[in-house]
Amino acid sequence: MRILIKGGRLVNEGRVFDGNIIIEDGNVIEITKQQPEASFDETIDASGCYVLPGVIDDHVHFREPGLTAKADIDSESCAAAAGGVTSYFDMPNCVPQTTTIEALEEKYELAAKKSHVNYAFFYGATNDNVDTFSKLDAHRIPGVKLFMGSSTGNMLVDRQETLERIFKNCKMPLMAHCEDTDIINRNMAKAQEAWGEDPPVSLHAMIRSEEACLTSTQKAVALAKKYGTQLHVAHISTAEELELFSACRDTVATKITAEACVGHLFFTQLDQERLGSRIKVNPSIKTPVDQFMLREALTDGRISVVGTDHAPHLLEQKEGGCAKAASGMPMIQFSLVTMLELVDQRVLSIDRMVELMSHNPARLFGVEHRGFLRPDYRADIVIVRPKSPWKVTKETILSKCGWSPMEGHEYQWKVERTLCNGQTVYANGIVNADILGEAITFNHS
Repeated sequence: MRILIKGGRLVNEGRVFDGNIIIEDGNVIEITKQQPEASFDETIDASGCYVLPGVIDDHVHFREPGLTAKADIDSESCAAAAGGVTSYFDMPNCVPQTTTIEALEEKYELAAKKSHVNYAFFYGATNDNVDTFSKLDAHRIPGVKLFMGSSTGNMLVDRQETLERIFKNCKMPLMAHCEDTDIINRNMAKAQEAWGEDPPVSLHAMIRSEEACLTSTQKAVALAKKYGTQLHVAHISTAEELELFSACRDTVATKITAEACVGHLFFTQLDQERLGSRIKVNPSIKTPVDQFMLREALTDGRISVVGTDHAPHLLEQKEGGCAKAASGMPMIQFSLVTMLELVDQRVLSIDRMVELMSHNPARLFGVEHRGFLRPDYRADIVIVRPKSPWKVTKETILSKCGWSPMEGHEYQWKVERTLCNGQTVYANGIVNADILGEAITFNHS
């Protein structure tokens, strides 16, 4: 198949320019400002649209295997395609947890049959499996996920000796969830003493506090510096944590990096009155000041990557307060259009947004032949149209859980088409379920 994408405004590697893309056998073979005269099997008219490299979401929970009542690889990869996400890295806290080589292989086998976009899976660290790190095929996985504050499941690593061994022996990116469990437990005990067994969800940010985040992130950064570990701290949520990261735009040279998630960039505690436990996540969504500082850090290099921490739950599992309501929300379908809304608000430029959501995840994790519009790279491409208002309704939500905190929100940007490996996996509001993605490969050197 030879495909031409013509007439679009391309955003790639710091440039925004009018151009055309020629695709052959799933690869970009040429980017040209002149419209080619050759014949093509398919011509896609991108006039009036922006053409971007597909989003690489470095942080999702697709819930398969074991938790498929709320989400699965099929449903969530459809939602990803509809949102312009062409590649994702899935987390290990499913059932069974991805903490053995056998469990890791099972997930790859499932994705090969079910994922409609490209996929990779983190290996989970535990107190007992450090010796297995040396047996991992680093060419196949983005890295190791470490829960330094247990968010969901029984994956808390809290022994200092084990943490030292993990940071010393991990020879690929180590992605850490940083919250101090002792501080959280003390805060929860105080809240329960005052409010009962299930304190109101409005106290979630007090329980999962700034102190809990900062204390744990400080420990992770100190260990990474001690052992020279490539550390990527997930879902930074506080202004104080940002001071631990250098204002550096070179994600290849920087060994200690930070991820911000769309939920923390878009919502604040003030939204909890309206949305309640629907925006209960770990780490908690915090103050407008924290949000402002996170947004500032998008442009100065302290934040290197924007992901989603896409974490679906059934609505009935979101009922209750701080103790009972599940933490996590589905965002992958709306991450790109939400960030484009921040572009319209001049929080960041569109080329910086592409850097944070496509280029930098590829650079940081050593993704091979994806994340850029380049000749000989896989044609993972999303076409978005500005000034095209639409509203999120239940009917538009593709995540299996059937709800979104964005329900009722009106966007001005629309994902027109998503191509994965040169094939149109989403267009005109429809996912082509016959398309399957590919396993992502990595070069961590």
